[in-house]
Amino acid sequence: MRMLERLKEFEKQYMFLRWVSGNEYGKLEFVGDDFIEFSVIDVDTMEYRETLLINSQLVLEAAFGGADVSRIVAEISSQMTFGE
Repeated sequence: MRMLERLKEFEKQYMFLRWVSGNEYGKLEFVGDDFIEFSVIDVDTMEYRETLLINSQLVLEAAFGGADVSRIVAEISSQMTFGE
């Protein structure tokens, strides 16, 4: 299985992503054949900072679990408002 096929299964998920020129926590918005759309989260404010389009061949690592990713998911979830 190619990495892109595997990443496609995790679209709309929070994760840590490392690529050739950087690494960030954020949300994987879209996985295409030639690029990945990744929304970066500022871990101090838990707000989206920017959206990156990354050449899919430059992705080195993706982490979907762990204490830091779980903390981000918990923080984002606590900020969500539901219809009253």
